[in-house]
Amino acid sequence: MGEKIQSGGITIEQQSSEELLLVDGYGGGGFRLMGRRFEGGIILLPSGVYPINATSLDLLEEADFERAFHADEKPELILIGTGSSMQLLPKKIKDHLSENSLGFDIMDTGAAARTYNVLMMENRRVAALLLPVE
Repeated sequence: MGEKIQSGGITIEQQSSEELLLVDGYGGGGFRLMGRRFEGGIILLPSGVYPINATSLDLLEEADFERAFHADEKPELILIGTGSSMQLLPKKIKDHLSENSLGFDIMDTGAAARTYNVLMMENRRVAALLLPVE
């Protein structure tokens, strides 16, 4: 598998369908993807996994979504994992996503990670912003 390190994240170059960037596990304040551990919140795109500043819903900012808006191939949907339980997004975040024409679905982080994996395996243009679970 080809890999490039970029400032603020890792870009994974997919070589085959077996090398999809999928969530292998979560908990303990972070995530495991392709054998690597990532602490804190992350945003996942088909091109890579990137850390975000937010670790809880009250810390989530519009800037945490910027990589999705500027991706080579804009996702048709972003799944938002809000932690150990599903919580409603703050109005400013919902408005920001709507203004940028990005569909979204909110759910607890476990459900968002599983749904992201399924949609990636279906070759859908999907992204996920996942807040950590302890």
